[in-house]
Amino acid sequence: MKKTPLYNLHQKHGAKFVQFAGYEMPIQYETGIVKEHITTRNNSGIFDVSHMGQLFLKGGDELTNDLQKIFPIDLAKISINQSKYSFLMKENGGIYDDLIITKLKDGYMIILNAACKDADLNILKSKIGEKYQINLSDNLSLIAIQGPKAKDVLDSLVPGVTKLKFMNGNQFKYKDLDIYITRSGYTGEDGFEISIDNKIVESFVEKLIEKGSTMIGLGARDTLRLEAGLCLYGHDLDENTSPIEANLKWAISKSKINEKFPGSEFIKKQYNEGVSKLRVGIKPETKVIARESTKIFDEKDNEIGKVTSGTFGPSVNGPIAMGYIHNDYSKKNTKIFLEVRGKKIPASICEMPFYKKNYVRGGEENVRN
Repeated sequence: MKKTPLYNLHQKHGAKFVQFAGYEMPIQYETGIVKEHITTRNNSGIFDVSHMGQLFLKGGDELTNDLQKIFPIDLAKISINQSKYSFLMKENGGIYDDLIITKLKDGYMIILNAACKDADLNILKSKIGEKYQINLSDNLSLIAIQGPKAKDVLDSLVPGVTKLKFMNGNQFKYKDLDIYITRSGYTGEDGFEISIDNKIVESFVEKLIEKGSTMIGLGARDTLRLEAGLCLYGHDLDENTSPIEANLKWAISKSKINEKFPGSEFIKKQYNEGVSKLRVGIKPETKVIARESTKIFDEKDNEIGKVTSGTFGPSVNGPIAMGYIHNDYSKKNTKIFLEVRGKKIPASICEMPFYKKNYVRGGEENVRN
């Protein structure tokens, strides 16, 4: 089982570990998941996401042209240091992985899900061959600091980060080493993700803690992302689900609908004709939590879908879920039933996010949407 460079620091702070994507990762610390969740919403939290893949591709316009044939976004329109959410897709319209791709001066950085990163590397190599330098780094850690006070904590160590716009990044210096910081995250809060050398990551995180931030485990990361209506690959997204079915049509560039990329014919058909199932938000009417794989029924007891993620939302003080449902039942406020331990629990379709996101569109200021 692999360990991240922060493993010893996690132990020092009383982490409970779980096996996740081949790594021993902290699920929570001594204060517990709910406290960690609230701390991130009200203050700032530090997340070790070093298990995720940091893939670097070197090249110029020719690389961009080749990647245009792979990803369903228009990379030619992305500015240097701008990040976009996208997918590595199958020919059947399914998703190998969802990812963040950032344009750099000399190529691209792609952040990949931990369980998919090795397969993603092989897929990309098979599509672009040996034309470009491609590296899945094992020398870099990835740290996220999230929450309304994240900008102040991070700016005290790395001056200038508050000027970054949402989904934009830049190179900064820390202890005479280059670090790359993007204003992004997976919690619904303002925050940053820091790509930093393994040799200095522990001392960097210790400084963030000294400045008032707190270490947060995967448990709270999951409740935070679900409240924000964000997908978790392998649960809410997989190789048999398309971005259109996942209600992520916005992540496909309109200019790419009539162009070729893996799954493009399938996506074009769904884009124009609609889909039979759709990812939706679900609000149970009781305190019962509907977990992954819970079956969904209509008022006539017909099975119409299933839950893919479900939890207790500390910020909304109640159970929340998302899942896939037959499109006829996907409208807001539609009454449904969730089968939990043999009982049918009343629920309704609701909009996501469950908790209003607090991202920063322009640098410096907070904007709720």
